[in-house]
Amino acid sequence: MEHKARSIRPFIGAENFELSRNFYRDLGFQEKVLSYNMSYFQTDGLGFYLQDAYVKDWIDNTMIFLEVEDVARHWNELLALDLTTKYKGVKLTPIRVNDWGRECFVHDPSGILWHFGEFYK
Repeated sequence: MEHKARSIRPFIGAENFELSRNFYRDLGFQEKVLSYNMSYFQTDGLGFYLQDAYVKDWIDNTMIFLEVEDVARHWNELLALDLTTKYKGVKLTPIRVNDWGRECFVHDPSGILWHFGEFYK
């Protein structure tokens, strides 16, 4: 098969849709409202759909990896947002060094685990 893909857009759920919308806007994603229960969030041509749907087993098993240019800078920007104070349930895990690169982690208000990482060149 030959693909001429233009993007990949996962669908993620939210336990509290309005709270999650605010969270992702705070992270710097631009929102395009698609309907009363779904929005598309994007940054630099990459994006995902946030929907007003909560299935605990699904949310608890959702992980997204977003490659960033400088994970240390990204981590410092995450800290400056004070997300753990502003959003109940949000957790941040500091940078870990791996054999392939470095990453830090954020659990969103619903529990979705985001990996923000950079690969060694």
